[in-house]
Amino acid sequence: MEGINVYLLVIYASLVIVISYFFNIISKKTGVPSVLMLILLGIGIHEILIWKGMPIDKSWFSMLELLGIVGLILIVLEAALELKLSREKKGVILQSISSALLGLLLTTAAIAALLHYTLIPDWFQAVLYATPLGVMSSAIVIPSVGGLSKSNQEFMIYESTFSDIFGIVLFFSITGNAEVSSAWSIVKNVAANIGLTVVLAVVLAVVLVWLLQKITTKVKLFLLIAILLILYSAGKLMHLSPLFIILFFGLALSNYKLLAVGKARKLFNEQALHRVLEEMHTITLETAFVVRTFFFVVLGITFDIRELLDMQALYISLGVLALIYLTRLVTLKVSMVKSLFPLVWLAPRGLITIMLVISVPAQYRTEFPDSILLYVILISCLIMMGGLMSSKRDEEDVPTLTLKDIETLDKELESFLAQHNCQEKPGNKA
Repeated sequence: MEGINVYLLVIYASLVIVISYFFNIISKKTGVPSVLMLILLGIGIHEILIWKGMPIDKSWFSMLELLGIVGLILIVLEAALELKLSREKKGVILQSISSALLGLLLTTAAIAALLHYTLIPDWFQAVLYATPLGVMSSAIVIPSVGGLSKSNQEFMIYESTFSDIFGIVLFFSITGNAEVSSAWSIVKNVAANIGLTVVLAVVLAVVLVWLLQKITTKVKLFLLIAILLILYSAGKLMHLSPLFIILFFGLALSNYKLLAVGKARKLFNEQALHRVLEEMHTITLETAFVVRTFFFVVLGITFDIRELLDMQALYISLGVLALIYLTRLVTLKVSMVKSLFPLVWLAPRGLITIMLVISVPAQYRTEFPDSILLYVILISCLIMMGGLMSSKRDEEDVPTLTLKDIETLDKELESFLAQHNCQEKPGNKA
């Protein structure tokens, strides 16, 4: 990237954001995931850079990892701010948790077996590389499910968010306990890790919400995001599961009325928190859009499309995709989800998958073609697109009553009642 005029760089970056905005509009009208278009844009930029004699150096990969961390935090925060907790939603929350956890475990186990017998002889490494492929991408799901029914939309938001969280916890639990020989020790370590993180997350969430309402200056939302980034990074350095901190903070802020009960009502200003929630929702939505845009464009830039000519990678990718949708069908049935279609087709891979593969420790790295990731991401996005478009067509096929139809029915009803009354009169002789 050296030698580029800084003003041209600003123009190019701004153009990417403008193009991404139009991609979102196209996505809403056609059902084509904007993420897919962003990746293809990045691949196009990659080819232009190669044509101009500008090789893709390691700085692009460092940028990808940084954008991935920030994007992950913002996307989970954005999702948590959308979720409203109530007794009525207890069923869908438990259903989405069971579906996300069971889906992750089944898919990871199936893909690990496939990788072991085709590409990676070592079982531990096979499981390590299979885990990212078992995680559904909330970064792709959340912006794409707006056209679904309210119940399906809520389920997908919850499920994809929990899939991200469980996937990250599982991956870093595996890497953090690689030297532990006893399975029971691994379970205890993971349980202790999650338990400590959840307790810490709940306390920090309540404290942050309380502090947020006390800040009177106008500049406070990016201050909060900076604090969340610090907490997340510190949690990662301590080998905790800091995504819980982001999730619980978002839930606490979006459900602040649950905090302001009883004697605690004096500690929380509902009016101030309502204003903060609206502002926070706007800023996370806008920032997540920008970060998500650059992440997937840079992802496309780092991929070499020539790697798609690797036939072995293609066959393995198709096997991985077959296992993803087979285990998803089983998972949705076991979790007693009513709407199997189109939900069975909504299982895209994306940001988390890339982030976790990048995070594989150096001592456990092995030959794993990047083209497998590209195939799985692109094809799963295309399948999701088909599912969403078929769902949209089904909804459009449902007959709707126009004003003319109502008037016609009204006249027919009046005619029927008139005939019915006429027939009743002679029968009144009894």
